[in-house]
Amino acid sequence: MTTPSDSADTIPAEEASVAANASSQGKLDKGVRTEAQRRRTFAVISHPDAGKSTLTEALALHAKVISEAGAVHGKAGRKSTVSDWMEMEKARGISVSSTALQFNYRSTEASPDDPTDNVINLVDTPGHSDFSEDTYRVLTAVDAAVMLIDAAKGLEPQTLKLFQVCRHRGIPVITVINKWDRPGQTPLELLDEIHERIGLTPTPLYWPVGIAGDFRGLLRRGEDGAPREYIRFTRTAGGAKIAPEEVMDADAALAKEGSEWETAAEESELLSATGQDHDQELFLGGQTSPVIFASAMLNFGVRQILDTLVELAPPPRAREDVTGAPREVTDPFSAVVFKVQAGMDTAHRDRLAFMRIVSGVFERGMVVTHAQTGKPFTTKYAQTVFGRERSTVESAYPGDVVGLVNATALAPGHTLYFEKKVEFPPIPSFAPEHFSILRAESAGKYKQFRRAVDQLDSEGVVQILRNDLRGDASPVMAAVGPMQFEVVAARMKAEFNVEARMEPLGYALARRTDPQSVDELNRQRGVEVFTRSDGVLLALVSDKWRLQYIQKELPDLTLEPLVAAAD
Repeated sequence: MTTPSDSADTIPAEEASVAANASSQGKLDKGVRTEAQRRRTFAVISHPDAGKSTLTEALALHAKVISEAGAVHGKAGRKSTVSDWMEMEKARGISVSSTALQFNYRSTEASPDDPTDNVINLVDTPGHSDFSEDTYRVLTAVDAAVMLIDAAKGLEPQTLKLFQVCRHRGIPVITVINKWDRPGQTPLELLDEIHERIGLTPTPLYWPVGIAGDFRGLLRRGEDGAPREYIRFTRTAGGAKIAPEEVMDADAALAKEGSEWETAAEESELLSATGQDHDQELFLGGQTSPVIFASAMLNFGVRQILDTLVELAPPPRAREDVTGAPREVTDPFSAVVFKVQAGMDTAHRDRLAFMRIVSGVFERGMVVTHAQTGKPFTTKYAQTVFGRERSTVESAYPGDVVGLVNATALAPGHTLYFEKKVEFPPIPSFAPEHFSILRAESAGKYKQFRRAVDQLDSEGVVQILRNDLRGDASPVMAAVGPMQFEVVAARMKAEFNVEARMEPLGYALARRTDPQSVDELNRQRGVEVFTRSDGVLLALVSDKWRLQYIQKELPDLTLEPLVAAAD
């Protein structure tokens, strides 16, 4: 029996324990929020050959992560960049895979009283349009995007397509007009194109001094468009080193550059007169885009890009789960897998799952729950990734990208969590437009062939389709672009020692269907129904006219478009 004195002694002790726990949780939440505020997680979107890989290297160079940029002047002498690790990428000078680069960076605008560096998570994306689906997955993992535009070509098809994904997902966009060291359009023409074609109001933060092809430096605009300062650049050999900068006031700039400075100053004031000054709320709301002119090849304007990311890009925020409820950054650990990649380490043939941390603190070795299966998952082998180089990560915070080694159960769109259950929406698959039958050249290597197909399918390199008529020995590959088939053949040979034969299949469209429609669709000329690895039924159709005919004659059949479906 409890006496009054016992009860009196116990209650304060319990209250003290509750207060201590609340205080401890409060400190943890504050620590997580503080770390999240330091993070900037972004991707670069562009059309092929706009200079995305070169910019990636230049950003790493300015953050002092590497000592020399991977791109040198002239394609013939181009080195393979740090972020391009696949042999096909090195041979062709293109990016066809995703990697994640993490580095610390201290903005030149940072207060001397705050010595804290920002943590930059740059999720590199494939530059080739055939790999749009991989880029789409990456855009589910970032908080901002840098839209890279070629000064001569302006907005190109792939850039427009990826911008629409950013707009759909509410991702704020910073615009970088690249290759200003080469002849191109006028700056005002480029701004007009951005506004007219995508409805985004460009708000330049820096304005070029010197026409395209004669890049001298940048005028830094003040709030009213008046010049704050002039940043003059000096070339280095091949653009391999950070370009020296000379900062001067307006009077010194006028004396140095003469009419070029006067023209830049007049144009800057004109922009203010038309309302093209930065507004942070409008930027975060997707209505405006800060603009910077640069030359990634010469490393001109690269520091300004990093400073802008740190100052203006949003830190990690709450993310909605499948029910629409927000998962706050201070909630217990949770993460989304957005990319699975094998073959990055040829010595070990391992498989790496990239996850974006949404909430809480990740600690290596913690046992989390795989939301899709409900099974425990141990995170013993966790790494940060810089191109092909890796280092073990002990802890990470919201916004960070961590690679989990040999995560065979994980696939893009999967959720991991600790304690507080959560599941985030799956990542939609792009509508494939190219189809090919896949066969092993040697029947004796069928087991390796099956293992390779399953591996590449789980990574999302291609979509694998099967039906009873064709059987497992002849699965059908579905892809956004035909170069994905080349990647499949190259990786099957390099990683599984399997020679594969591919035969184009005469379909051009894919539509989602249901079991009730399968029999009738299979009876139609120019149509064949397959089951995708995730169980979705896809009807492949020979062309858009055939699709229109079936929809008109058999309106009760289910033929639903997928993401980014062709007309």
